[in-house]
Amino acid sequence: MPTSPSTAASLYDRVRRVIPPIEWPAFTGDIDAILALKRKRNAVILAHNYQTPEIFHCVADVVGDSLALARKAMSVDADVIVLAGVHFMAETAKLLNRGKTVLIPDLAAGCSLADSITASDVRLMRQRYPGVPVVTYVNTSAAVKAASDICCTSGNALQVVESLGAPRVIMLPDEYLAKNIASQTKVEIVAWKGHCEVHERFSSADIRELREAHPGVTVLAHPECPPDVVAEADFAGSTAAMSDYVGRHKPARVVLMTECSMSDNVAVEHPEVDFVRPCNLCPHMKRITLANIRAALEENRHIVTIDPGVADPARRAVERMLAI
Repeated sequence: MPTSPSTAASLYDRVRRVIPPIEWPAFTGDIDAILALKRKRNAVILAHNYQTPEIFHCVADVVGDSLALARKAMSVDADVIVLAGVHFMAETAKLLNRGKTVLIPDLAAGCSLADSITASDVRLMRQRYPGVPVVTYVNTSAAVKAASDICCTSGNALQVVESLGAPRVIMLPDEYLAKNIASQTKVEIVAWKGHCEVHERFSSADIRELREAHPGVTVLAHPECPPDVVAEADFAGSTAAMSDYVGRHKPARVVLMTECSMSDNVAVEHPEVDFVRPCNLCPHMKRITLANIRAALEENRHIVTIDPGVADPARRAVERMLAI
C-alpha cells in the first residue's frame, strides 16, 4: 500500500536540506513500494552510515556503523533482513541471524579493505607469529573472521585489543587502523597492509588546506585514515563516534574526513551545523540504490549464504567481540 501524500511530504521534510526538490520525485515511487514490501514480507532494512539520504532517512529501519548494525541485527523482529551496505556486512548479519533470510541488493557491493586479505593470509600470519592472538576488523569476509580469534570495529578496536591481556596481537587487515590503535596502547600491534580506498586518499595536507579555507573549522577523522591525518584532526573516531561528537559539541562548522554521504546524513540531524564536504565516495556503497533494494524485496535477491564450516567459527569471533 503506497504511502499517503502526507507521509511522503513528511519524509521529504526530513531530507530537504540534502536532496534538491527537483530530485525528490525520482525517489518517491521506489520509496512507496519499499515501505509496502517491508510490511508485506515482515522485512527490515539495515543501512550503514555511508548510504545516501533517501535510503538512510526514508526507508531504513536500523542505521549506524558496522558495530551498531551487528548488534541490532541480533534483535530485529523480522523474517527478512535487507542489508543496505557492503557484502561483509550482509555476511555478518547472516552470522547473527541464522534463521532469517538476509538479502544484499547488489552482489558486487564489495570492499577494497575486505578484499586485501584471505583466510590463507591469516593462517600464514599465525605461522609467522605462533601463539599471538588475531584480532580481525569486521570489514572482512566470513572466511577471514573464521580464521581469527576475535573481531573488532573501529569503535571498539582498542577495547578488544586490550581485553586479550596479551603483550602482542596481530591486527588485520587495516594498516592505518592498526597503527592508530598502536599509538594508544602498550600492546605491540602486528599490522597487515590493507587499506580502505576512501580513507587512504585523505592527507594531512588536505586538513591544512581546509583549515586555511575555512578558519575555525572542526576536523573529525575516521581511524581508517592515515596516522598523519588522525594526528592533524581535532577528533578521531568511528562513524558513530563522529556523529555523536557533532551532536554533543555542536561545532559551528565541521568537516568529516570519511565517505561523503556520512556528512549528508549527519547534517539532516543537525541543521544548525555547517558541514564542509571533502567528497570521497565509496563506489561499493553507492552500488546500493532504492531501485535494487526494491528489487531485492520483490524478487528475494540476493540471498546471503555461508558454509556452516565457515559460519560457526566466524560467528564465535563476532560473538566474542559483542560479549566485550
